[in-house]
Amino acid sequence: MSHASLTAKYRPQTFADVAGQETVKAILSRAAAENRVAPAYLFSGTRGVGKTTIARIFAKALNCTRGPAAEPCNECEQCRKITQGMAVDVVEIDGASNRGIDDAKRLKEAIGYAPMEGRYKVFIIDEAHMLTREAFNALLKTLEEPPANVTFVMATTEPHKFPVTIVSRCQHFIFKRLTENGLAAHLVRILEREGTGYESEAVKLIARRAAGSVRDSMSLLGQVLALGSDSLTVADARGILGLAGQELFFRVADAIRRQDCVGVSTVLRDVLDQGLDLGFFLRELTGMWRNLFMLRQAGESALPLLDLPEEEARQWLEWAPQFALSHIHACWQMTLEGQRRVLNSLEPAMALELLLLNLAFMPRLLGMQQVSQTAPAPVPVAGDGPAPSGGSSGTPPAGGHAAPPRSAPSVPSVPDPAGTSGRVADAAKPQQQAQADSTAPPPAEDAPPGQSEPSGPATWEGFAQFCLQQNGQDGKSLRLLRQIKGELRDGVLHITPAYQMQRDRLTQPEMAAALETLARSYWGAGVTVAVGEPTEQRKAISDLRKELDDHPAVQLLKEELGARVLAVRYMEKNNND
Repeated sequence: MSHASLTAKYRPQTFADVAGQETVKAILSRAAAENRVAPAYLFSGTRGVGKTTIARIFAKALNCTRGPAAEPCNECEQCRKITQGMAVDVVEIDGASNRGIDDAKRLKEAIGYAPMEGRYKVFIIDEAHMLTREAFNALLKTLEEPPANVTFVMATTEPHKFPVTIVSRCQHFIFKRLTENGLAAHLVRILEREGTGYESEAVKLIARRAAGSVRDSMSLLGQVLALGSDSLTVADARGILGLAGQELFFRVADAIRRQDCVGVSTVLRDVLDQGLDLGFFLRELTGMWRNLFMLRQAGESALPLLDLPEEEARQWLEWAPQFALSHIHACWQMTLEGQRRVLNSLEPAMALELLLLNLAFMPRLLGMQQVSQTAPAPVPVAGDGPAPSGGSSGTPPAGGHAAPPRSAPSVPSVPDPAGTSGRVADAAKPQQQAQADSTAPPPAEDAPPGQSEPSGPATWEGFAQFCLQQNGQDGKSLRLLRQIKGELRDGVLHITPAYQMQRDRLTQPEMAAALETLARSYWGAGVTVAVGEPTEQRKAISDLRKELDDHPAVQLLKEELGARVLAVRYMEKNNND
């Protein structure tokens, strides 16, 4: 059996047959039964969730000879013609290949004719976001003065590309991804109708891999069943779809826990040799850290949240105490943020290897004190040794204090709201630099000269440079100190930001606490920090994005080159930094 035949054979023909989308089905079914039809509908959502299928069922319900009815009968001539794609009053248009102004004009001419056989003329436009601006304008004229007994159903995966004038004239329904349990239940019904045996874990595995898409789940099921086995098994599902088993993730966790670079690389080689799906591997790896975090935090009470077999869940429960909670949380965040970078890399295997090694050696690269105070002490790296002797004497620089010996607690680094401090994978520093970052002592009180310490007069500019020395010249959170003003008065460091965005970052609890610690290290104990109101006002990012989207040049780039705006950011002043 091929996956194509499965998809065609079990395509829903009534609202009741459609998996999920209960709200959308109820509204459209009632509209058909009461003959209260809107001029236009906009269906948006990810691929394979039933947008086009529901549009066809709605067209049948409107034109069924036994209607108006909440469901099509699928027996009358009109229902059969629509099912076969032969109805003259139901027109399906591919927006990607019929996107020009000439196509829109022909569509406008066709709209002027009354339905020939049914009660309604229904135009279903798939991938409608591909229409050009001129085509949208031509369509807008029709929607402003809709003819009787005509309705449009536009399906899209990118509703943000629609002009607001079009969206405002449509009833907009957002189709949701199906839950993993919902997809599994749908697949079980298909298997039972086919008379095929199955293992529950195999069904769940396919449902998880489909990521909420009914069509993808049917395709994946067809691929596995094409093997010809008598029943659906976990082994067949993993072998055909290239999915890693739990034993592989136990090996990953063990190699990361032991900081075993050879073990990490060996696991990665096995992943590549087996031809596993890297995207799904990363999704499962993210889920592994999530499960460990829940178990580390809540113990046995978190077992029902794991959605794993009892035996596997209890195995992870035994693993959880072997990691610091802060290490698990940092690994979870880095894996989640690193998925797209790995998959978009020109060398995805090397990018994945770097990510896994960063997860393993994070305590060395960052010092877990910077991630959380609950973490174990960093493991010394090659080349570490005792602090240089003979450096206990010396005079602290003017206005400041000397640095502590290596055994003293370190000054916490300032957190980066943008998340750059946690993205070790982006840095890829040489080993010597990584060692320096993880072992270099931060300045505080009573330290010998020769280590990193405040130097020069105790000025705001000196303090900004001191902060950068403690957190690295690439610390984006601290670079903004050079773009604003500050002054120490009566034991209080008054900071005056230029913009509200800067004030928001400086007043975040972790940022404020770290700044106060650094200020006391520089000016002395008892110094406090006060952040004032911004001196200038900026437009909100949302307003700037709207202005950019409405700019004629940007619109031209979108239409002619298919460009899109990825992000809108403020341009900070350089100040020779």
